[in-house]
Amino acid sequence: MKQLAPVEAVVFDLLTALLDSWSVWNRAAGSKSDGLRWRRAYLELTYGCGAYRPYEDLVREAGVKAGVGASAAEALVADWNTLQPWPEAPQLLADLRARGTALGVITNCSAVLGRQAAERVGVPFSVVLTSEETGYYKPQPQSYRAVLDRLGTDPARTLFVAGSPADIPGAAGVGMPVFWHNRARMPFAADAARPFLIADTLDPLRELMQ
Repeated sequence: MKQLAPVEAVVFDLLTALLDSWSVWNRAAGSKSDGLRWRRAYLELTYGCGAYRPYEDLVREAGVKAGVGASAAEALVADWNTLQPWPEAPQLLADLRARGTALGVITNCSAVLGRQAAERVGVPFSVVLTSEETGYYKPQPQSYRAVLDRLGTDPARTLFVAGSPADIPGAAGVGMPVFWHNRARMPFAADAARPFLIADTLDPLRELMQ
């Protein structure tokens, strides 16, 4: 496997790279197909607005747009503390911490929900930042720069673990190498910014960090 330059820190997208948020959205929507349609509507609103608007408002608007109803947003928030990490995530992150690697999170949600979600991983982070705190939604560069500033690390020595393709050009644009944890095995656009590695599990992170 291709090796990275020495890495000081690893920054994660929280809600897809580390946690199975899809299942929670699907339950709140009532079905997998409704959840997917709702989530796509939410991402369209999020990527389109750039500067932060209240997360819960965007989720509610997307629910109306997707036809699942505004009440689905309340169901999502009520179910938030059922978020589960991907099976390999807790031990992998604990091992990285034990080796002295700083761990950070930058996530597109409110400060309250971001911290609740980070706690669901079960491993403490050096930095947890949300779009509410940075003032911008990813993939705007301000969010990635904010987490780098808080960690105090060089972008070239800070690996970003993306959970969605939008994070790839966002993180790469500020100088971070990117590992795309493509759990859903989404197709990769040939003309898109290229990640350092693509895998459908977090396990290759162990070898990357050796």
